[in-house]
Amino acid sequence: MPIRVLLADDQTLVRASFAMLVASAGDMEVVAEAGTGRQAVDLARSARADLVVMDIRMPDLDGIEATRLIAADEDLAGVKVLVLTTYDTDEHIVDALRAGASGFLVKDIRPAELLDAIRTVATGDSLLSPGPTSRLIARFLRAPDTAMSAVGGPDGLSERERQVLTLVARGFNNTEIAEALGLSPLTAKTHVSRIMGKLGARDRAQLVIVAYESGLVTPGAV
Repeated sequence: MPIRVLLADDQTLVRASFAMLVASAGDMEVVAEAGTGRQAVDLARSARADLVVMDIRMPDLDGIEATRLIAADEDLAGVKVLVLTTYDTDEHIVDALRAGASGFLVKDIRPAELLDAIRTVATGDSLLSPGPTSRLIARFLRAPDTAMSAVGGPDGLSERERQVLTLVARGFNNTEIAEALGLSPLTAKTHVSRIMGKLGARDRAQLVIVAYESGLVTPGAV
């Protein structure tokens, strides 16, 4: 089944460009386009999207609040959100991850990177842009916002699970984790799944936030 993509951006030209790119891939399709955050929330329900490519700055309802509403809706539990950002100039990316986004993209990425990112987030395999992601999260994560309080800390994890969580926070995918720790990719994936279950995290993005907020990974270590 193709990945059902909802494009949310207030710029018609940007949406049209992304739509043409997604349509060129054989394993995904655009099922709807939204020009505001509120439209994105409504269309995520009605269009039965698998993934929303969400701009942060939109009228009516911004992308962060739209992401929060999608993540909090039990009927949309399987919908992933991939946030668009201008990277260094956008300090709202951590708010978006806290709101439930599964990753983010820089708007000036290459076309093939967008398609790969959609596939990655749709499968829940890895947080995007490992290096930039880690640096950006490290920079803004220690703000007093405690919106992640519903997610547990790493105290109950085994030593091996803490090692795996550390690598997840540094942007490693399952294959890279397996190579770093001398495990099989399947074992690495199993560890990540168990960690998510123990911490009550919905995806790897939340695992990254837990690792930083708990001090398991520090900004200087990235």
